[in-house]
Amino acid sequence: MNQPKYFLEIKSNHANLREVEDFVNNFCSQLKLDQEKTSGLLLAVTEATTNAIIHGNKSDLQKSVKISVYADRSTLTIIIKDEGKGFNPAAVPDPTHPENLLKDSGRGLYLMKIYMDGLSYNQTPEGTETILKLSL
Repeated sequence: MNQPKYFLEIKSNHANLREVEDFVNNFCSQLKLDQEKTSGLLLAVTEATTNAIIHGNKSDLQKSVKISVYADRSTLTIIIKDEGKGFNPAAVPDPTHPENLLKDSGRGLYLMKIYMDGLSYNQTPEGTETILKLSL
């Protein structure tokens, strides 16, 4: 892939999610995305970043999360990369099953699938990439 159009690197601290929100709102504004796409993208990127901080990097302040944004005429691709060992997405419980409805976590992957046109993962020697795609 080419150089990202936008890039942000944060330490694995929840306090940095505000910086991520500002970053997403900024590039969405520059790309002239409508409010509906911006809202969905904001939710998906913050969920992916939260997962990277908590599950990937285990909230280790020595580890970073990198967010790279690529844009072409038809697709916006956002890659959120942590420094973790990865996970099996199929092993994540379905939050729509009755036994999971009242749990206060576990909806991030589900929400990303709803709001994005593509969701995939790539395990690398350096960490896990969550790849979000949105059609423009």
